[in-house]
Amino acid sequence: MLLAFAVILFGTAAYLVGEAATATARERRRSLDRAATYGRITLQGSGRDLLKFRQRVILPGVASLARLALKLNPRVSIEAVALRLHAAGMGRSIAPTSFLAAQAGVGCLLGTSGFMLGLSSWGPMGALAGAAALGVGGFKLPGIMVSARASRRRERIRAELPDALDLLAVSVEAGLGFDGAVAKLTEHMEGALAEEFSLTLNGMRIGESRHDALKKLAERAATPEIGAFARAIIQADQLGISLGRILRVQAADSRDKRQAAAEECAMKAPIKMLFPTVFFIFPAMFLVILGPAMIGISKVF
Repeated sequence: MLLAFAVILFGTAAYLVGEAATATARERRRSLDRAATYGRITLQGSGRDLLKFRQRVILPGVASLARLALKLNPRVSIEAVALRLHAAGMGRSIAPTSFLAAQAGVGCLLGTSGFMLGLSSWGPMGALAGAAALGVGGFKLPGIMVSARASRRRERIRAELPDALDLLAVSVEAGLGFDGAVAKLTEHMEGALAEEFSLTLNGMRIGESRHDALKKLAERAATPEIGAFARAIIQADQLGISLGRILRVQAADSRDKRQAAAEECAMKAPIKMLFPTVFFIFPAMFLVILGPAMIGISKVF
């Protein structure tokens, strides 16, 4: 019994020693195998069929619809569409070709629906008019949605800019460089402006000059305040002016503009409330106040 137990222990010890001795070689072999098969996707059954369907049908269809959208609107380019998507905060999630394909696809779908509806209701001329109206509307609809989202994003950037400039000024005055101050800002802030500064910082980290990175920031944000900030930083670099002072001035100026915009919105509020008041509130008030009197007068006469 003791001899068998000793043999088992000896075999276990020999196995563990062999595993420890060959661990490095096995790990190296696994690393080489992973490197040799890097980027390859092995799918089984329906997954492989779905991948083939996407490569053979969906991607060529998207490319064809994108080319159709470019032919229908020759003034638009892939670069312009990419810039619009970035301004709306959708540049990372939607490709320009996908957006153009969506425009053409929605236009064709609504145009066909308008043609069928007009043909059943108003005849051939009505079918053509309905197809043209709904087709053009469907083609313009994605662009309108992107423009509305870009406008809301620009308003958020304007609202976040004074606080961001204050943080940049404090960081620069504390001894950080401009790149370090931007990195600190992206760590402590969230939102559309922080995303834009993060893209700018990534551009500078991969070797892009500060001048070019700030110009691209102004193009993506497409707001006068960001453009003035970019120009001020570029001029400060060229003339050797203190960045802390420039940032303080920019922060005060953007805060004054934000306050002026808020006051302007407050002054517009009574005019905007006039139409709902006249068309919805006053009739109900007149009905409640004058209704009983009119009923009494009608009984008298």
